[in-house]
Amino acid sequence: MLLFLFSLVAGFSGSDKNATLLCLGDSYTIGQSVSADERFPEQTVALLNNEGIAVDAPVIIARTGWTTQNLIDAVEQKNIDHTFDYVTLLIGVNDQFQGKDIGVYEKNFEQLLRTAIQYAGKKADHVFVLSIPDYGITPFAQYGRQAPQQISAEIDKFNAVNKKIAEKYKVNYIDITPISRKATADNTLLAGDGLHPSGKMYGLWAELLADYIEKIRH
Repeated sequence: MLLFLFSLVAGFSGSDKNATLLCLGDSYTIGQSVSADERFPEQTVALLNNEGIAVDAPVIIARTGWTTQNLIDAVEQKNIDHTFDYVTLLIGVNDQFQGKDIGVYEKNFEQLLRTAIQYAGKKADHVFVLSIPDYGITPFAQYGRQAPQQISAEIDKFNAVNKKIAEKYKVNYIDITPISRKATADNTLLAGDGLHPSGKMYGLWAELLADYIEKIRH
C-alpha cells in the first residue's frame, strides 16, 4: 500500500503543484549558441506560465553532438526515478551527420520513445516528438562533406522514420522542419554560428509545443 501511494505522489501533479517538463535531445534541445532563456524548453515554459499554466523549469537531458545512442546512455546514467507531466524527444541529426545506419536510428529512436512514454507516466498523449530540423539550408552546410540537397533529403528520410514510430505509439508529432527551412529567406532564424537556430526560431517551436500542451489540459 505504501509503495502504491508513493507511486501516485511521484507520478501525478495535483492542482496545487506545478506541472513538470522533461526534454530529451541534442544541441537543438540544449540550445547551442543561444542563452538558456532562448532555448525552446524554457520559452515553452514561459509561454505556459504567461497563460496561467504553472510549469516548473524544464529538466533537460541533452548535449551538442549526441546521437540516439549517446542519449540512451545518458538517460540510463541519470536513472531518474520519477515521472513528468510532459516529455519531449528531439534526436537524430547527429545520427544523420555521422553517417549512422538509418536502421540503427530506427531501433534506437523507438527505444528512446518507449522510455519517454514511461517518463510521462505511460501517458502517450503527454509525449511530444519534434522532427529533426534541416541544417542543409544553413551556411554551415555549404562547406560540409555532403551537398546541402543531400543533407535535406536524408533529413527527410530520418524524419519519415521518427514520424512512423511516433504514430505507432500514438504520441504527438510536431513537424518543425518546415520552420527550419524558412531560414533560407530569413537569417535571423539562425544563431551567430550559422548552423543552429536562433532564439527567434526556438520561439516558433515553443509556440507550437505550448499550444499542444494547452489543448491537452483543456
